Amino acid sequence: MGRGAGNKMCSASSSEEQPIQHLEITRPDDWHHHFRDGDALRATVPFAARTFGRAIAMPNLQPPVTTAALAVAYRERLLAARPEGSTLEPLMTLYLKDDTTREEIIAAKESGIVIACKLYPKGATTNSHGGVSDVENIHGVLDEMEAQGLLLLVHGESTGNVDIFHRERTF
Repeated sequence: MGRGAGNKMCSASSSEEQPIQHLEITRPDDWHHHFRDGDALRATVPFAARTFGRAIAMPNLQPPVTTAALAVAYRERLLAARPEGSTLEPLMTLYLKDDTTREEIIAAKESGIVIACKLYPKGATTNSHGGVSDVENIHGVLDEMEAQGLLLLVHGESTGNVDIFHRERTF
């Protein structure tokens, strides 16, 4: 027997594994969602709730979500904007900065709601002016993320003297 969609067992007609003939995704996840905040949030959350079961909330707000306390407050705003009966689960992330501390990573894990941290190269995209200027500045934080089991999400664009259309390729 093999595993099919949703971890349901699929039986094979012989002792050999048979290719899955049917795959049903009942409620997909969105692994990169910009809910934003304020009026935009009140529009984006119901839109996402119609389709997705879970969505990773990007932290590059103004101001960015840089602490566990800010992540908790943002999650509360997201949950409050869900339509009645919605089960959309926002998965929270922190915005990494040059001065993010190991203690903040520990607090993020202990919050029970932060699953990842997002690395935005400084100046690479919307609201990334406070992002990481050099990965050397966050080595200790990356070590702590690994120890705490938090995921690293990377916005892959080079900055500096790079043609805007080649920023991802040169990253």
